[in-house]
Amino acid sequence: MPIKPRVLAVDDEERNLRLMEAMLLPMGYEFFKAHSGEEALDIVRETPPDVVLLDIMMPGVNGFEVARRLKANEDTRIIPIIMVTALKEVDDRVKALDAGADDFLTKPVDKLELKARVANSLKIKAYNDHMRSYQKDLETEIAKRTRELELAYERVKDASLDTIHRLSRAAEYKDEHTGDHIQRMSQYSVAIAKEIGLGQKILESILYAAPMHDIGKIGIPDRILLKPRRLEPEEWEIMKRHTVIGAQILQGSDVGFIKLAEVIAMTHHERWDGAGYPNGLCERQIPLVGRISAVADVFDALTSRRPYKEPISVEDSFAIIAEGRSLRFDPVVVDAFFSAKPEILAIKRKHPDTSPSKLVEMAELPYT
Repeated sequence: MPIKPRVLAVDDEERNLRLMEAMLLPMGYEFFKAHSGEEALDIVRETPPDVVLLDIMMPGVNGFEVARRLKANEDTRIIPIIMVTALKEVDDRVKALDAGADDFLTKPVDKLELKARVANSLKIKAYNDHMRSYQKDLETEIAKRTRELELAYERVKDASLDTIHRLSRAAEYKDEHTGDHIQRMSQYSVAIAKEIGLGQKILESILYAAPMHDIGKIGIPDRILLKPRRLEPEEWEIMKRHTVIGAQILQGSDVGFIKLAEVIAMTHHERWDGAGYPNGLCERQIPLVGRISAVADVFDALTSRRPYKEPISVEDSFAIIAEGRSLRFDPVVVDAFFSAKPEILAIKRKHPDTSPSKLVEMAELPYT
């Protein structure tokens, strides 16, 4: 059964209300009456009408104020307001328009004019209702599609990160002692960068880039990479080339996080005091991501099992990092590392070192 259009007439004189009711009821409208502005506002809150016939000159809350309140409310502003008044001055009509009136009827009300203006206002209300419903449906659909795109993007990012981890392991897959090193090291790097105050975008780039820090090891001969004893000086020089090889593998990309990975691969073994490799950079000559990844990489090497050593305790490892402050490591990065200690420990618990114990002769440098 079709819903009848609702018309609210507001006037402090009962005879005016009855007159309008007699004119409109035969047209099939549902008719409401209010004898004051306050009563009209109460009715609108409880049963919103489709059009309001509003007298201006009423005691208490007058028609101007009723119109202003209805138009100021998001839920009622699209209800057409027809001012029904004996006021004929231009200033009064301008004031009514400023208050939010959509149309005018002059008292005494003409029956044909009343019907025409109400019918026209109801068409406007129906159109506004349609547009509001369409907008809500559109916003709902946009929100749904946006969420679907966000989920799809997250799946792509997860798949990309998983691919990066798997490809990064290609450089270390023969070494059963590396375990979850690349995941721990990259997450340590993010935790440090977060404490330094880097933005979310760069944090995400570091998460994707840091796992590739040792990808250059794929170019190091197995006899050196997997040697369970001290490296000879000439062998150590070859091992140090993994930084350059990694940067060469990653160079030339237009992808932001791969560009960042190139920087990390080249600089994560540089030292604050200039004694690192491959280029002997010092202090802020070393890119910040290189300084961050250096601390993360060394801490993980210290606390993990290697062919040439058993893991060092967490507390001793923190002490070694502290000793390297302003020597091996950027002091600001070391301070951020210590500030991030709770998160660092949580990452280590989540990705424990499960490498088998094979303690052999100590290598030349125990945490490189």
